[in-house]
Amino acid sequence: MRSRFLLLALFLVAACSSTDADEAKQVATGQDTGAAAAAGGLPSMRTTPSRPSGFDQGGLQPVESARQLTEAGADRVYFAFDSYDLDAQARGIIERQARLLTTQGTINVTIEGHCDERGTREYNIALGERRASAVRDYLIALGVAPNRLRVVSYGEERPAAIGSNEDAWAQNRRAVTVVMGAAAGS
Repeated sequence: MRSRFLLLALFLVAACSSTDADEAKQVATGQDTGAAAAAGGLPSMRTTPSRPSGFDQGGLQPVESARQLTEAGADRVYFAFDSYDLDAQARGIIERQARLLTTQGTINVTIEGHCDERGTREYNIALGERRASAVRDYLIALGVAPNRLRVVSYGEERPAAIGSNEDAWAQNRRAVTVVMGAAAGS
């Protein structure tokens, strides 16, 4: 009885296993290894992209757009203590961002709002959102489509500079525009 059970167990293990070489061959030839294909169901969902991911229809790659934004600090604006008002320097930087975003109509961005360590966590999350929203609103006023802009606040959670002094605090009171890639359908 014991030998029959052992023999049955070995048979089941052998029947249920496949080798990695078999699966690799099926993947390489485009065959589906799923049960649906074996049962004559839906075809495989594996697809090959027609163009490299990350490219948009209009020209620049999101990586190139990100590089242009980060040149000379054009991806971030700074704020005064406990403020979300855009000064002249911040408006100039955002205007450069808007020019890039309007010429590259398929690029989406996330605007991250940040704060220094002073204030409560909840207050800084709200202030970071107001800072990011101020940048978003100015970009919209300059002609960037609102559906291409996303706002997120990190409050004091992601400091650019570590320290409890005015220099570190000034670097942490910022909004950063991050290129997220091409819009869907591009």
